[in-house]
Amino acid sequence: MAKQGEGVGIQVVPPTKTWKRHIWDTLDKDPKERRFLLKLDLLLLTFGCLGFFTKFLNQTNLTNAFVSGMREDLNMVNNELNYAMTAFTVGFILGEIPSNILLTRVRPSIYIPALQVVWTSLTLCAAGVTNTTGLYVLRFLIAGVAEAGYYPGLQYMIGSWYRKDEIAKRACILNASGSAAMLFSGFLMAAVTNLGGRGGLPGWKWLFIMDGVISMPIALASFYFLPDMPETTGTRFFTADEIELAKTRMVLEGRKLRAPFTVAKVKKVLTSWHIWLLSLYYIFISGTSGTPIFPQFLKYHVNPKFTVQQINLYPSGLFAIQIVSALVYAWISDTVLNGRRWPILFFGATVNVITFASLAGWDIPEGWKWACYYLAGQHVGLSGIAFTWANEICSGDTEERAIVLATMNTMVNVVASWLPLIVWQQVEAPRYRKGFITATSMGAVCLIIIPLIKILQDKETAK
Repeated sequence: MAKQGEGVGIQVVPPTKTWKRHIWDTLDKDPKERRFLLKLDLLLLTFGCLGFFTKFLNQTNLTNAFVSGMREDLNMVNNELNYAMTAFTVGFILGEIPSNILLTRVRPSIYIPALQVVWTSLTLCAAGVTNTTGLYVLRFLIAGVAEAGYYPGLQYMIGSWYRKDEIAKRACILNASGSAAMLFSGFLMAAVTNLGGRGGLPGWKWLFIMDGVISMPIALASFYFLPDMPETTGTRFFTADEIELAKTRMVLEGRKLRAPFTVAKVKKVLTSWHIWLLSLYYIFISGTSGTPIFPQFLKYHVNPKFTVQQINLYPSGLFAIQIVSALVYAWISDTVLNGRRWPILFFGATVNVITFASLAGWDIPEGWKWACYYLAGQHVGLSGIAFTWANEICSGDTEERAIVLATMNTMVNVVASWLPLIVWQQVEAPRYRKGFITATSMGAVCLIIIPLIKILQDKETAK
């Protein structure tokens, strides 16, 4: 029997669940809904992933450039890499929450591609830096003015279009595109090494130029292809019936439309456990985010001594682990676990504890040490599941959802702005004893927070 959303005249036919949903969630749905979701995936998911790919390509290129000649050319012999990463992080902190709030009021089809154009232009400028001060300023502007709003903004959009059995896969595919960028960046750096000296520029500067060349066409195309929200999108790609279908789907999912920001709403958001516990979990599961521990291990490895190309290429396996874990976690969560998120997050936290505890011990077999470096990448695969869970927990208030998603990412960057300067210091590479002990402890805290969130969510659901 067909269901119908309140106040909306388009019916949504409940799918007959078959084995096909384990392959892709649209295969057992009504043909009209399937066509709509195909269009949505081609627009929002494709161009969202392409944009996120270029964002992470830009974000990763600093580490690749550092181990490929920038360190020597800019005399980065102390903790300058940490300072450049901190400048980037501080930009994120200042930009994320205002950006996501603005996204609830501005058309995403204009706002998000504009962010892409800005960070691409600034990345091209990075090819001209001659000192660390210029590098710090550019990294701050790239993050604070442009990149800060992209990831939480895309997760907010995914939560505004997709239903419970669809959202985790899309959120994790988005994450996987970022890992694919990091995978590609190593190969790109190895390739542009051959351009070193062309036009009087070293290879690491050519890396920034190639990033810009790849990113700008995607940014410009996004102005045309990226949709807005269901209640504001036009009929360029969707029919009027499909737009009504999109609205009905969100009504059935319990996702509220936009409402005015009021003092009472802000107070409600700030006094809810949602924003505090979800942000706290995301901080502790991201203990090594942005820290180039594996490339540093390779750079300082003595027997054998690795070349620049090997230092850029060997971490590619880490990014492959990130991609695979993101996809596997999403499919298991959506299908095998029937939409439950906490078991996957609990499992991932357990893996974190094991891998970082092993690296903290350090005097372990060389093969297991390499395995731990690679397995540490699985925590990135948890990010999409964490944001999916947050989208679902906050589905009853779209402004809260936007603020919570941005706050989760912001608080990670708040911690990342000072924690690496204490426990992940460049001068302590590759041993990082304090860092690995800290990451182990953070994983252990997650094993307490995850069940607590589940208990509180169940209480809300029972009401």
